Amino acid sequence: MIVGKAIALADAAGIQKLSMRKLAAALDVTAMSLYNHVKNKEYLLDLMLDQVVAEFARPDVDGQWDDMIRRRAHAMRTALKAHPWALGVLTSRINLGAAMFADMNATTGWLITSGFTYAQADWAKNAVDSFTYGYVLQEMNFPVEPDQYQATARQFLPMISKADYPYFHGAAVAVADGNYDGQTDFDFGLSMVLDGLRKWKQA
Repeated sequence: MIVGKAIALADAAGIQKLSMRKLAAALDVTAMSLYNHVKNKEYLLDLMLDQVVAEFARPDVDGQWDDMIRRRAHAMRTALKAHPWALGVLTSRINLGAAMFADMNATTGWLITSGFTYAQADWAKNAVDSFTYGYVLQEMNFPVEPDQYQATARQFLPMISKADYPYFHGAAVAVADGNYDGQTDFDFGLSMVLDGLRKWKQA
């Protein structure tokens, strides 16, 4: 209940606005009574993050590694978009929660049982995670909504000199004319990462 309420507050207002006092007020308890259950905000952050990590997919270790990794990446993307504050927390602190341990064990297991060494499994996991983190970060912070790409391209097209920037101009024209919607595809990038890992494993 405490962690769930903290996550709801952070989802609504951001992690910087979350405080033990605000959480206590939302729970209709005193701040002092809250400290009987959660010793400080740092500990609370660990509990919150671990609950988000629990949303990452952990299919059976005996499954096909690339299918397992793909499903996990999609679940990670969904969880991080649902909890926008979590990405910064996830990448800036060491988390020792049960969900994090289970995620690490399952992800490493998919790779080790498929013939990766422990070093290769770590590199592979980091490659997929880095791609997913970067995609989500751009997705959440891009200044234009997808349904506005075409209008925005038309707006900025006169500012892009065809003589000086012919290829950038051409790309903008493609979006402005509706020949390309300008939207990136998560599966396209993820497939490139996984294809690279397959070739690397077989080399």
